[in-house]
Amino acid sequence: MHFTSEQRLDDAVLEREFTLGEIPGILWTPASASASAPAPLILLSPPPLGLRRTYPRLVARARHSAADGFATATIELPGSGDRPRWPAAEQALADLRRAMEAGEPVSDEIIDALILPLVDKAAPEWQAALDALLSLPGIGGPVGYSGGVISIGTRLAVVEPRISAAVLFAGSFVPRAMFEEARQVTIPLHVLLQWDDEGNDRQAALDLFDAFGSKEKTLHANMGGHTGVPQHAGDAAAQFFTRHLK
Repeated sequence: MHFTSEQRLDDAVLEREFTLGEIPGILWTPASASASAPAPLILLSPPPLGLRRTYPRLVARARHSAADGFATATIELPGSGDRPRWPAAEQALADLRRAMEAGEPVSDEIIDALILPLVDKAAPEWQAALDALLSLPGIGGPVGYSGGVISIGTRLAVVEPRISAAVLFAGSFVPRAMFEEARQVTIPLHVLLQWDDEGNDRQAALDLFDAFGSKEKTLHANMGGHTGVPQHAGDAAAQFFTRHLK
């Protein structure tokens, strides 16, 4: 991990940009974190729109988490932002848009082509980032995961034992294969669902929630579109992490 920039957003939060091989990322740590008092870590997974476009949302979540005593980190997803283009994913996205614009059902083949390669590549990258982050002074466990694409969070909840709890954002297409993986998830989950999300298959999101094998799982559904998550829903997610990571 190589840090490329550093700035204090205020007296309470230190922001550092980094690269991990070809992967850009950002780490936010509260001023209270130290080698003798390491902060628990939350992994903030962005949507596949690029870190620059989603930075305002990510930094707002990071500031909120820092106020609660958490360090947070994010990395650029494969094919997003400044990372190399991924022709197969771009073709799948074009096929998805074509089907939706034509009012046609989105086929399982399109969903699989769009999501499964992303999950297969992104999950190991998150694990490599976690290796590097937990080696830094001032950062420790336990670890939480927050964000979408929900299939990436599902995979990580199964394969990464260092993740103790997860807040998952419903709102992305879910391949059928992920439902079997969801049954293997056992960590506490808090799932956010926007009821009127124009790009989301609501029934698939509900079915995925039902499939999760966790004994503790909460579905927090609110009226509104994809980006209309109310403040109180974010507050509830923050309280969830405070319960499970502190």
